[in-house]
Amino acid sequence: MARCCAGIRIGCKRRVPPASLHSPTFFVSFASSASFMSTTQFDGVTVQTQANVYFEGKCISHSLRLADGSKKSVGVILPATLTFNTGAAEVMECVAGACDYLLAGSSAWQHCAAGESFSVPAHSSFQIRVSDQPYHYICHFA
Repeated sequence: MARCCAGIRIGCKRRVPPASLHSPTFFVSFASSASFMSTTQFDGVTVQTQANVYFEGKCISHSLRLADGSKKSVGVILPATLTFNTGAAEVMECVAGACDYLLAGSSAWQHCAAGESFSVPAHSSFQIRVSDQPYHYICHFA
């Protein structure tokens, strides 16, 4: 299990009990090793209708703002290897498909499949590799 400079454990395995998923605004602890997540919808949100298109269309997302003010994006990454920079800390939740990811400062690629997630520290970067099927995700911003 890797740790970033803030002491955040980084991985892709711990599960969150299903009861915590009924709230549209459940939180993932950055002190944990990432989570099993299964968000299927958000209620009471504002959606940016114009898509965010990155990497010549290999990554497309829509920005959301929940009633509590939290920000998320919902998107898809087509097969590619891409590098993202972070401003805020992020939790990348895999809704469908799978990816491999490499966090800044790490030499080991990790795998993340549907229902799993991984954490990325603020002011950092990560590479994401999608091989076969599109990777559908929710990015939860801290």
